[in-house]
Amino acid sequence: MVRAGVVKHPSDWAFCGYNEIQNPPKRYCSIDIEELKELLNVRDTGELKEAYRGWVEEALEGSGLERRPEWTESIAVGSESFLRAINERLGIRAKGRKVAGGESRFELREGFAPYLHVFRGEMWNLSEKNAFFPRQIFRKSTS
Repeated sequence: MVRAGVVKHPSDWAFCGYNEIQNPPKRYCSIDIEELKELLNVRDTGELKEAYRGWVEEALEGSGLERRPEWTESIAVGSESFLRAINERLGIRAKGRKVAGGESRFELREGFAPYLHVFRGEMWNLSEKNAFFPRQIFRKSTS
């Protein structure tokens, strides 16, 4: 929401992970703080809070606000075993989704499936980029 300009700092957005890391709730957590500490190799929650706050401040001061596809285009991010478990739990809803990545970073992603377009009896797949502009379509259809 910072990148979108809705708030100036992640702490201003009630539903982000920043607040949960800085002030972990006693119940109903969405972040496994113990697992996160282990993954980041930090000893205690205080060290995690301080490190995370520093990373966020560094990103806000620099150019750390650019869109990162691994976070914005993935269904989930984590270890390969975690993502395979998530994919399995999704069951039929996981059709077409793939675990991608390597070494220490993996993502669960949607497979690319272009929309099918039908116009005057012709069928073709739409590409990721718009290749037709309204004037071209209008002129084509009136001739």
